[in-house]
Amino acid sequence: MKLLIETGGWIGIGVAVALVLIIIIWAIATYNKFVSLGANGDDAFSTIDVYLKKRYDLIPNLVETVKGYTKHESETFTKVTQARAQAMSATTVSEKIAADRELTTVLQGFRRVTENYPELKANTNFLDLQAQLKNIENELVQARKYYNACVRELNKKIKSFPSLIIAKAMKLSQRDYFTVDAPEERQNVKVQF
Repeated sequence: MKLLIETGGWIGIGVAVALVLIIIIWAIATYNKFVSLGANGDDAFSTIDVYLKKRYDLIPNLVETVKGYTKHESETFTKVTQARAQAMSATTVSEKIAADRELTTVLQGFRRVTENYPELKANTNFLDLQAQLKNIENELVQARKYYNACVRELNKKIKSFPSLIIAKAMKLSQRDYFTVDAPEERQNVKVQF
């Protein structure tokens, strides 16, 4: 009987130790998963930053090319220049997202101006710059999609039980998505021939 009690006591201690080890291993694995998801989000946003920088560098060349053809559109050029400067001075993720939205809206107005000048659309320098901008815009779309996927995974993990316990201990909060706020970006594209 005494042997049975001793054996049962050791088994109970062994089970308790095993349970504590499982909880510790889970906590470490969850912590590491949050670190990994956070790093993926940071990397994804860094990629967006690279494309935004390429876009910012291209805009002055495009504006100067268009200025030669459209002398009286100075208000549009001023808006583009100001939006670019604001976007380049943004430092936080939220500021960069907001500045990018503003610049995207202003560039849409800029594109409408360029549509009014047939001789501009035949200029090879303009066409090359426009193709580069279109390529960068496509790359930005893909980078934003990847960033949003990374944010989605991180946010899901932060909100899920029991991992939210570790998230609260790490003081993690959900990240913002790159979203479309401009109503004109949500509308169907009008194609005219």
